[in-house]
Amino acid sequence: MHDAAILWEWIGFAVRWTHVITAIAWIGSSFYFIALDLGLNRSVPGPADGEEWQVHGGGFYHIQKYLVAPERLPEHLTWFKWESYATWLSGAALLMVVYWVGAELYLIDPSKADLAVWQGVAISAASLAVGWLVYDRLCKSPLGDRPTALMVLLFGVLVAMSWGYHQVFTGRAAMLHLGAFTATIMTANVFLIIIPNQKVVVADLKAGRTPDPKYGKIAKLRSTHNNYLTLPVLFLMLSNHYPLAFATPNAWIIGALVFLMGVTIRHYFNSLHARTGNPTWTWAVTALLFIVIAWLSTAPPPGEAQAAPEGAYESRFAEAEGFDMAAQVVRGRCSMCHAAEPNWPGVRWAPKGVMLETDAQIARHARAIYLQAGVSHAMPPANLTYIAEDERAALVDWYRAASR
Repeated sequence: MHDAAILWEWIGFAVRWTHVITAIAWIGSSFYFIALDLGLNRSVPGPADGEEWQVHGGGFYHIQKYLVAPERLPEHLTWFKWESYATWLSGAALLMVVYWVGAELYLIDPSKADLAVWQGVAISAASLAVGWLVYDRLCKSPLGDRPTALMVLLFGVLVAMSWGYHQVFTGRAAMLHLGAFTATIMTANVFLIIIPNQKVVVADLKAGRTPDPKYGKIAKLRSTHNNYLTLPVLFLMLSNHYPLAFATPNAWIIGALVFLMGVTIRHYFNSLHARTGNPTWTWAVTALLFIVIAWLSTAPPPGEAQAAPEGAYESRFAEAEGFDMAAQVVRGRCSMCHAAEPNWPGVRWAPKGVMLETDAQIARHARAIYLQAGVSHAMPPANLTYIAEDERAALVDWYRAASR
């Protein structure tokens, strides 16, 4: 079983790498086309809606945009959709690998909701599906004709989801799920609305019919939402590396404020690319929001949100052969940083919110200890606490004994 743990870690690494690569492709193309569309020169004569001359990689590009299509639709069209689909699919796989398979460690927080693994996984999956259905229904309601009111209401939904996730899951999982909730909406917009609408327009043009302008209007609304949601999703996906973001009772408020930061930053760049102004005030608002987030993260310290009653997972490892020796190693080599009040110079909060002071905490993080300080030398960093090879061997023996 210990070999399976190492294999599973590498599978998670491969899926995460795929997710990062596809996300770069999707966000990169999205940012490019938004900047291109807003920056088009629309004063040129002719049937095109605008044009742009660009230089890159030693070549010059002359780009023209048509609101509907040129007189003759080309046989080959490049559809920008697979980047979005691959990002969501790889993200869903990563969610399953890390948070569903590792639900006892990363997903479920018994101090918040004492759930069985299947219940946690069911809530995780259902929330993503229900989120899209609620969002889609709101967009198709009369609010679709009032974009500002719709955006305010959608922000309210995101705030409610941020609070709800933090009532059920660990702080780390709650932040990640808020990002997955948002990313699901974005990809579903592409898969179920934007691309199908574009295909209807293309079919009409090929058949010699005049396309209904409503399809472009609907797609534009969803694209605008995706534009403003991109940056918050990036923050939420990276938040699991920063306990000050997820391991605090105020994490749900932090998650909500991140969406406002995304709006202010995107508003600045959208205005700049469209040549409609230089709203530098947005940077002041963004900085203020960031300061508020930083303040929320330290009141109270993250460690106070980590306590959880001992469960079956902890019991199995706490009662395994070699636990006493392993716990002695962890307390002597790791707990000076991984504590509610770290005493290592420069460390104010336990890295990633992981506490290793009590037997229950050590048992709960058995797999991470095995991988980080047993079979690998990732911890402690640069072996600053001088953990010896026989001590690492004790950690490995303990984990393998419990796994058997």
